[in-house]
Amino acid sequence: MKITDWEQVSQIYEEGIATGFATFETAAPTFEVWDSAHVASCRLVAEENGIILGWAALSPVSSRCVYGGVGEVSIYVGARSRGKGVGNALMERLISESEAAGFWTIQSGIFPENEGSIKLHETMGFRYIGKREHVGKIHGVWKDNLLFEKRSNNIGVD
Repeated sequence: MKITDWEQVSQIYEEGIATGFATFETAAPTFEVWDSAHVASCRLVAEENGIILGWAALSPVSSRCVYGGVGEVSIYVGARSRGKGVGNALMERLISESEAAGFWTIQSGIFPENEGSIKLHETMGFRYIGKREHVGKIHGVWKDNLLFEKRSNNIGVD
């Protein structure tokens, strides 16, 4: 992902926001705000003929050094590209890139209604680890968040 991709990336982010079950965000941030919250080494786009089909990135789960190898997944596929394997391709590459960057665990919080994301994570070897009930509100409605994680078989193994 390059800064010049941001216009298309943020449009896909807005499509996810519009579903009401992709994020607690209500609007895509500026690139500068987004940039400061995400790991520089793990930012990907799936592109075809100059059109971005989807994107994935990691953000740190904590500023504490003991969590330095744990990242939070963001993955969004454009509305016209869903169901075509874009999410699988992005997640495969994100897993590879995260391990190359030293991440031993990547995790996601997913709204229960987001069946496509749940299926993607399960397909890619993430395991369900629990549910945070009424963890946040969006548009005045409390939402649960399902927690999924994937531990590396290559990084952080003793």
